[in-house]
Amino acid sequence: MTIDLSTVEAGHALPERTLTVTRAMLVAYAGASLDRNPIHWDERFATGVGLPDVIAHGMLTMGSAVQVVVDWCGDAGRVVEYSTKFVAPVVVPHGTGAEVVVGGVVKKVEDGRATVELTATCEGKKVLGRALAVVRL
Repeated sequence: MTIDLSTVEAGHALPERTLTVTRAMLVAYAGASLDRNPIHWDERFATGVGLPDVIAHGMLTMGSAVQVVVDWCGDAGRVVEYSTKFVAPVVVPHGTGAEVVVGGVVKKVEDGRATVELTATCEGKKVLGRALAVVRL
């Protein structure tokens, strides 16, 4: 849902979205990004190094989360800044995958730009921290 950007005010909530991350996505992303670390696709390796299962690439999580902002503003070119901290991995079980719930709130509108703070959780646990996107209005 694209919004009329001239009406954006602090406190405006972006529509929440649930992203499903599958093992097939991880394999495809590993090939596209050239990040073939086995913690992202080999369950035996991942558990062998102390992880609960394979985990999603951080950049896949980050990139998927900002899509909520892109859909909201209607143009990826309007996102002029984006940053986050990775605070917990997205664990991707075989078969079921993982669901990441992403939402956002406009924190401030200033100088023709809106700062959106994103939230991203998996199984109720925050996976991205201080996720901020600046959108040119």
